[in-house]
Amino acid sequence: QHCTVRELAKNTHTVTMGKLKAHELRGKGKADLLKQLDSLKSELAVLRVAKVTGGAASKLAKIKVVRKDIARVLTVYNQKTKAAFRKDYGTSKYVPVDLRRKKTRALRRALSTKERSIKSKRTQTRESNFPQRRYAVAAQA
Repeated sequence: QHCTVRELAKNTHTVTMGKLKAHELRGKGKADLLKQLDSLKSELAVLRVAKVTGGAASKLAKIKVVRKDIARVLTVYNQKTKAAFRKDYGTSKYVPVDLRRKKTRALRRALSTKERSIKSKRTQTRESNFPQRRYAVAAQA
């Protein structure tokens, strides 16, 4: 599976045509994505060898395209992995930090509605002993 840079330079058959599209990558499985990632990395190694040995300008310009393609494949792969983890955890009580909702720092630390509605023992007794007064006639200002 692994080979030297010289062997890669001989095998220039891993040439991709044009830029990869993210929506096309999303249709592929994880195994296909990893296979494509390996081929792109080997192609990048070939292009870097060509750069050192003074290759054609077209090969030098292709380095940027291949790097972006690698980033695109990795992004889709990581998105698929994260989506699978989200599905596994579902609505469980404890979820890893990177799968939780981001929101803002203040919102993450704010009290929940249940915590807000909790009243102390003293407040409960005070409310029961001194209820809100009810008047038959509304006060006029």
